[in-house]
Amino acid sequence: KNGILLIEFIDELRERGYPLREAIIEGGAIRLNPVLLTASAAVLGLIPLAVGLTIDFVSLFRDFDPHVVIGGDSAVFWNILAWTIIFGLIFSTVLTLIIVPCMYYVNERVREKWFRKKKDTQPEPQALEVETV
Repeated sequence: KNGILLIEFIDELRERGYPLREAIIEGGAIRLNPVLLTASAAVLGLIPLAVGLTIDFVSLFRDFDPHVVIGGDSAVFWNILAWTIIFGLIFSTVLTLIIVPCMYYVNERVREKWFRKKKDTQPEPQALEVETV
């Protein structure tokens, strides 16, 4: 989702008249903060699940003794899932911030080289001149 928003923002900047490279740099700089914030919030939220942190809330509210356990019984399944999601988020953030803009640049350069030159080499229609006598 962040990659799609980044591409749309770069396209918007190009429609406003930014050159290709400056639009990619500006778009990446502006979208850097939201991308990093969403990924880091999800990663930090999954850290307790990844380490298997278990808190007994019943005894916390009844006796004010939470019985905090690291690596509890549920950690066997949930920590594997949490670490998978954490590394997937980190990998997708790197893809979004580095690979997507680079591939966008390569794609636009190929488009300019192969497809837009054909349109430029065609002769433009000449306006009819009317001679008055």
